[in-house]
Amino acid sequence: MTESPFPAHSYERDVHIISHLDKTIILVGTAHISQESVDLVQTVISQEKPDCVCLELDDKRYQALTQKKRWQSLDLKEIIKNKQLSTLMVSLLMASYQKRLGSQLGVTPGAELMMAATTAKELKIPLSLCDRDVRITLRRAWKSTSFFKKGYLISSLFASLFDKSEISEEKLQEIKQQDVLTELMAELGETLPDLKRVLIDERDTYLVEKIKSSPGKKIVAIVGAGHVQGMIDKFDVDNKQNIEPITQIPPISKGYKILGWGIPFLILGSIAVIGAQKGASVAGANLMYWIVANGIPSAIGALLALAHPLTTLGAFVAAPITSLTPVIGAGYVTAFIQVMVCPPVVREFETAGDDIGTFTGWWKNRLLRVFLVFILTGLGSAIGTWVGGYEIFKNLLS
Repeated sequence: MTESPFPAHSYERDVHIISHLDKTIILVGTAHISQESVDLVQTVISQEKPDCVCLELDDKRYQALTQKKRWQSLDLKEIIKNKQLSTLMVSLLMASYQKRLGSQLGVTPGAELMMAATTAKELKIPLSLCDRDVRITLRRAWKSTSFFKKGYLISSLFASLFDKSEISEEKLQEIKQQDVLTELMAELGETLPDLKRVLIDERDTYLVEKIKSSPGKKIVAIVGAGHVQGMIDKFDVDNKQNIEPITQIPPISKGYKILGWGIPFLILGSIAVIGAQKGASVAGANLMYWIVANGIPSAIGALLALAHPLTTLGAFVAAPITSLTPVIGAGYVTAFIQVMVCPPVVREFETAGDDIGTFTGWWKNRLLRVFLVFILTGLGSAIGTWVGGYEIFKNLLS
């Protein structure tokens, strides 16, 4: 690092002055639900009048914060076709939790980022969106998490929705302290190391490289306080070559592919062997059992979700077929049917963040009901696969 060519104002501990080559980077660590952070961001940008303001946002999250009518352009059918429904659901879960905390403090989540964008616009300062695409981050996080820890992660997210305990501004300030943050990051690293690597470490690297490549010699960068220490340690390291690998979705492992196609092969192969050994009628009975064992639990899942009758019928028909291919699951088929026959309206997209935190909201809100259909029919199909497979293998070996 070189000595900063710009005089630095006196700031509190949440602001760090970093010199890198010919750039001076003023790194502001914030809490996304703190009024103090909103005020701090406005003060720093107004006083420093930098050449560029960098934000811990990608284009999708920036549009979500700035466009009031963003839901009107959201194509839910396209999301389901691209198998991104689970990503959308996790995004809503996280946003709902942050929104609830923010409402207790009277601050909209991401208000400090909006203040940074507004202040920069008023001062005619260019903006640079420096975070990795949130869809890539969530998909990398999901793929990096083991099967059992996926369950732990999902249950923790759902539990947070119904946690009604309040958080004070004083508690928020305690969380923002560097030693507490380090402890929290270390705890996450111990319990879910792969998740921390994707959500924190990789994004630290991405943010730093994007900030270093942003235009201007004096830059104000607004990031969550949890990223600050990890980012500071990376400014003297050249990580350009590491950007491409961390912006790609990891391919499906060969083992998972073998397992995914192996189960259908074993099921169909077993029915064929049963037919050869015991006759076509016995093979037909086993095939019928497979259809019923898969179709009924999936249809029950649709009924529990209060899905449209056509969706319930689709669940019964689709589950026996989708269980024999890893390409698509029954949940995606039924979710698509539900969207076609009972599409959510714009208002339900806008209230989903509130409705998701109540038990009845999952059934009243048609967007959340699509998620319920996706989850419950997929779960029913999985149960049916194990029940049907067990019976077929038992008949094969008897």
